[in-house]
Amino acid sequence: MTPFPGGVGISGLRVYDWPTVDGLCGGSPHVHLACAECYYVIAGEGSVQTLTSRGYASTPLREGTVAWFTPGTIHRLVNDGGLRMIVVMQNSGLPEAGDAVFTFPPSVLADPSTYAAHAQAGDEESAQRRRDLALDGFLELRRRVSAGDHEALEDFYRSAVGLKQDVLDGWEKRWREGALASAERTGVHLDRLRDGDIGHLGEADVHVMRAEGPQRFGMCGRLDVHDPADGRSPHD
Repeated sequence: MTPFPGGVGISGLRVYDWPTVDGLCGGSPHVHLACAECYYVIAGEGSVQTLTSRGYASTPLREGTVAWFTPGTIHRLVNDGGLRMIVVMQNSGLPEAGDAVFTFPPSVLADPSTYAAHAQAGDEESAQRRRDLALDGFLELRRRVSAGDHEALEDFYRSAVGLKQDVLDGWEKRWREGALASAERTGVHLDRLRDGDIGHLGEADVHVMRAEGPQRFGMCGRLDVHDPADGRSPHD
């Protein structure tokens, strides 16, 4: 299987249109601990609400908008109507493969088994319950940070890191085999080009991405997850 260029991941996203307690529609607030994420809006309108040590912000999203954020940015997608986007993720799609912690209330974050039970979503009903619980924690965290209580944000980060300690080795393996290997391969190619070696150019090929199957219930919406088509090119 050939990775997407640069060892990144890509998904199609239709943001949830379920209403919430604050009158908005959208997805589950969460954070990534090791990965940046980028949104390219292809249809509809909405916003992404973010919470960092700099405070709360809301960034408008409309067709053609490209917005990205770094690890530690708590984010919540809001759908004002038909919001669809392409999501590009660091480290071979790690944000959808483990690097995500929902903003559940502190009592849930403190118990790994309780957290894991609430984090599962196999159907629309469970995905909506998960979103609502994450929103409860997010709204309280936003209130405390906006009031100047930055220890609340640090406490959330510590809880999030504690929940992921057992999987960090797996994340490192994914990074080494994906993004790091891709960057090192470029270095090898540059050395060869300096020597006039054109060997790798003869290995040029075209690869096609395809959806894995039915849409998944993702953190922020229904996902079209793409993988290369068995590593084959269109002319195979």
